[in-house]
Amino acid sequence: MAIYRIFPEKDTFISTEVPTGNAGKDEIIEIGGYSDITGTGETNRLLIKYSDTEIQDVIVNKIGALTYSASLHLYLADAYEVPVNYTLYAYPISGAWDGGVGKFGDTPVNTTGVSWTNRQAGELSPWVTSSFTAGVTASFGTVKGGGNWYTGSAGVNLEFTQSHILNSTNDVDINVTRAISMSYSNTIVNNGFIVKLPNNLENNTTSSIRLKYYGADTNTIYPPFLEFKWDDSTYNTASLSVLSNSIAIVNLTNNKGKYTDTGKQRFRVSARPKYPTKVFSTTSPYITNYALPSASYWGLRDENTEEMVVDFDTQFTKISCDSNGAFFDVYMDGLQPERYYRILVKTTLDGSTTVVDNQNIFKVVRNG
Repeated sequence: MAIYRIFPEKDTFISTEVPTGNAGKDEIIEIGGYSDITGTGETNRLLIKYSDTEIQDVIVNKIGALTYSASLHLYLADAYEVPVNYTLYAYPISGAWDGGVGKFGDTPVNTTGVSWTNRQAGELSPWVTSSFTAGVTASFGTVKGGGNWYTGSAGVNLEFTQSHILNSTNDVDINVTRAISMSYSNTIVNNGFIVKLPNNLENNTTSSIRLKYYGADTNTIYPPFLEFKWDDSTYNTASLSVLSNSIAIVNLTNNKGKYTDTGKQRFRVSARPKYPTKVFSTTSPYITNYALPSASYWGLRDENTEEMVVDFDTQFTKISCDSNGAFFDVYMDGLQPERYYRILVKTTLDGSTTVVDNQNIFKVVRNG
């Protein structure tokens, strides 16, 4: 298993409603196609960037040569007039942009960073609106601008989508692995991502679709993140027997309860039947450790909100095994500090899948 998260270097949203206005320090960032108070169709698009240094560190020092997945995640704060079915689109941004320190609706209009019409502060460097380089495009209505983005490079499709249906959480979870891989190899420049509605839902005058997400400056536990997943699990039971009895005791042996937000922690899992078979032996059967079945997974749940922070994943949260028993690693610097996390184990015993919850809770604290 391995899951690692990095948090934004900068994020914002750009809007036709205030074409030169910057919202780089807004706690809420928006995607939308709506009608303003005058009946004019308006568009909001979200921009977000993650640090080159952090991306390089994850791939070089943690993932190595293993295959990985990378996904954009944003939590919904509020939504208005959401269609029953819709699709979000994400593209790698073409062109550097300034985050800025403005907020939407500032008076006078804040021009310290990116806006609908400009990439950089001071109303300089407008977004390209014609004569695009190969593989780069834009889309806009009567208000020119709205960002530039790659649609493809070196024959690789760089359009990423997520479909939402009725009763969706409307959170953003878009796989952008191809773009991360190409920026890592310097095939494209990492300028972050633009996330938007399809063209037919932008500049909307018949409804007011607004999707509001928690931004990097949120004072909540829901900042956006880029999540890397890869499978570094190994499974070798050596001389250990594999636990099969559902009447069993499964627990962690080395949970210290508090960890700094640096490095990773390997958690060891002890497993044995609750009532072991009695045999003549010079050792106690109650201290004999068993291996968990290979189809065993770990997860993390927020202790206060009871939301799954890391959900069970049959590919990326597999529990490993060696001659000492089952184990898995958690990257503490990929978790938010000052939060309590509960460790859960999911496994199949006697043909029945069960989630083991033994009150194993730990807190991540800031280093220093």
